[in-house]
Parts: sequence; C-alpha cells; structure tokens
Amino acid sequence: MIAFTVHGTPAPQGSKTIVPTKAGPRTKESNERQLRAWRQAIAAATTAALDGQPPLTGPCELDVTFVFGRPRAHYRTGRHAGELKASAPIHCDKRPDLDKLVRAVGDALTGIALVDDAVIVKLTARKHYGSPAAHIELRTAR
Repeated sequence: MIAFTVHGTPAPQGSKTIVPTKAGPRTKESNERQLRAWRQAIAAATTAALDGQPPLTGPCELDVTFVFGRPRAHYRTGRHAGELKASAPIHCDKRPDLDKLVRAVGDALTGIALVDDAVIVKLTARKHYGSPAAHIELRTAR
C-alpha cells in the first residue's frame, strides 16, 4: 500500500476545448494552469512516497479524500469569530465535481505509481471540509 497527502487546493480536470493556433489546432483544459500545478504536486508527493518502487502493474484500488477550505459563511462572527456554526456541513457538496477531481489524480499517478490509470478497478472518493489537501491511498486489488 502507498499512502500520502498532497497539500493544497485540489484542482479538477476540466472540460477540454479545441483552440486554433498558427501551428494548428490544440487541445486546452478549461483550468490548465491550476491543473498543471496540481498534477505536479501529486507527482512529487507520489515519487517521494514510492521511494524508488516501480509502478504497480496489476489491478489496483484507489481511495482518495479531497479536502477543501471552508467558506467564511461556515464560521460565527463577533465574539465567537473563528468558531464553526452548528449548521456548518462536514461534506463539501459544491464544485468541483468529484469525478473530475478523480480524473486529475488518475492521470497524475500514471507513469509514476501506476503503469496506466486503467488498472484502477476499485475507486473510493469523497469531498469534505478542512485544511485543503488530498489524502491518497493506492493498493493492489484483493
């Protein structure tokens, strides 16, 4: 099993559009800059966690928890500023979409921890509030 945390706000792999250029058409992600930085952070954390181990080749299970910072509306004000409201939710049911977040992780793991993200046969993913990060566990499927 490989387990590690990637600190920072998770970025989704957005929709792709074709952009005409002088050199010909090019595919562009809707949030290309944030996505590139997020994938690099995942790649660096994965490489450190692997510590020289080769990529997994057989069926794998991926468990990932995406953590997003809370909006100010979740906190009380005045004398109790900084305290969470009783009504503040645990789970993040806002954008970005969970499936797009998982796609970004799968692609970032490809070639480093996995031969291809197609070897992921079981996936568990969730979003909640806390200190922005992604907690990733990867193991051989049972």
